[in-house]
Amino acid sequence: MLGNWPTLLQKEKMSDALDLLPRYRGQLEALLRKHVPEAEVWAYGSRVRDRSHAGSDLDLVLRGPALEQLGGGYYDLLEAIEQSNIPILIQAHDWARLPESFHREIERNYVVVQDAIRPDEMNRASQWSCVSLDDVIDLRLSSVDKKSKANEYPVRLCNYMDVYNNSFIHSNMDFMTATVTEREIDKCSLIAGDVVITKDSEKHDDIGVPALVREDIPKLVCGYHLAILRPRSSKIDGTYLFYALSNNDTQRQFHSYANGITRFGLRKSDIGLVEIPLPPLPEQRAIADVLGTLDDKIELNRRMNETLEAMARALFKSWFVDFDPVRAKMEDRDTGLPKHIADLFPDRLVDSELGKIPEGWKVTALSELIELSYGKALKADKRKNGPIPVYGSNGQVGWHDNKLVTGPGIVVGRKGNPGVIKWVHCDFFPIDTTFYVVPRDTNQSMIFLFFALANQGLSSVSADSAVPGLNRNLAYMNTQLIPDKMVIEEFSNYAYKIFSYCHYLNKEAVTLTTLKDELMPKLLSGELRLDIRYGSQPLGAFSESVKSESQQVKVIIV
Repeated sequence: MLGNWPTLLQKEKMSDALDLLPRYRGQLEALLRKHVPEAEVWAYGSRVRDRSHAGSDLDLVLRGPALEQLGGGYYDLLEAIEQSNIPILIQAHDWARLPESFHREIERNYVVVQDAIRPDEMNRASQWSCVSLDDVIDLRLSSVDKKSKANEYPVRLCNYMDVYNNSFIHSNMDFMTATVTEREIDKCSLIAGDVVITKDSEKHDDIGVPALVREDIPKLVCGYHLAILRPRSSKIDGTYLFYALSNNDTQRQFHSYANGITRFGLRKSDIGLVEIPLPPLPEQRAIADVLGTLDDKIELNRRMNETLEAMARALFKSWFVDFDPVRAKMEDRDTGLPKHIADLFPDRLVDSELGKIPEGWKVTALSELIELSYGKALKADKRKNGPIPVYGSNGQVGWHDNKLVTGPGIVVGRKGNPGVIKWVHCDFFPIDTTFYVVPRDTNQSMIFLFFALANQGLSSVSADSAVPGLNRNLAYMNTQLIPDKMVIEEFSNYAYKIFSYCHYLNKEAVTLTTLKDELMPKLLSGELRLDIRYGSQPLGAFSESVKSESQQVKVIIV
């Protein structure tokens, strides 16, 4: 029988040829992994032969361990498929119950839908029992809208995008204001430990996105299109619940229960059916502490970056917009700068087409300083591998094998987010929704140009078309103040050190995110027991120390 098995290379070639919409394939894979994880599952027939239509059946064959007949999970799968909202007929057969002649026919053309989990992996993955959410949470669906009405109570509203864009809900977020009834306050007020999920969306894979309320926030109420999952403290820890809901296996369950065609939603009863692993409470808290500590460090890096970048922007504004050192010298005040830097600034302002500017500085057209070169088209399926970051108008959109621009450099949004300016620390590949900056003078400071362009307000210089776009010819007509070369050099040295450290923090955050993503499913399943230390300190000390400074994280699997 082994001689009939296809090679791994053949299986890889066939694995992407299934004619099934991604959202339905995701739902099917979730059902298979839930009911028959021990089976290798193949698809065959018209949906792998390039001759299917919208109403074609999907034929599956399940190959159990040692190719023996499957047990009760097979029948549970058949029932689950019948009750699912996948809008096509699915025929799932047990390989062991089919004749040999049918085996040979299937082996000619098939697609691997699921690889089997080995028995040793099954044992590790089933360390914890699974429970339905109904057993461990109190579920509340919100119907609170964004309107403000007379005779209602003013509140802060946690909206869909607050949850969708943030893993954690905290007090310094910019919540909108609205009004609610007393009943809505009782039902939909948020407290520390609550997990809020997206309940409705235009895409099925935007359903079930969780966010954890990390602190009590006065007068904060959950808004429309969201559901509140309040953990029963005797059974489940709120932070553990958040990570269990974030796990890919749980997300696939949410997606499989999502109903709709143009808009998708979860019913209250479906949310309650979603299953999560449930270790004892002490282990829940330990898992939450490990993953939460990594998230805290990632968040700390993000906030440090924001602070450092704000410092650089503030210095640019002080020197090159408000002319603070010049004004201080004019008024015989201390500039607050070292003498060798203060001496670089003039002590008077003179008239120019931009108004009063420091003496000796000049006004130049943007066209004389830079060229806005077009990025290059690169299809989405070509942005998957390689060491070179790919940039679009909304930031990094993938990776590539080859660079188009030698970094560091500047990306300017052309379509989609016109005029948005981004700094790239390394070599990069800008796609055709962007421009990249080429200085006319190769000795010009790129980092000074970055701040100068960011201060230009190029997002308002749009082309006259249905799709907003940056008109570079209009942008070239803008003027820019050019200071003394030595002043630019001092600023660039300071700003470049800040941006270099920001780049380091970003790379560290990527490493920590990868570590968290790899650890989370193994910790939640009980497959791994981890002793995470910070240097030589145990977990508790690690949790406190990691918040204060950047250090190397050491993970020991025990």
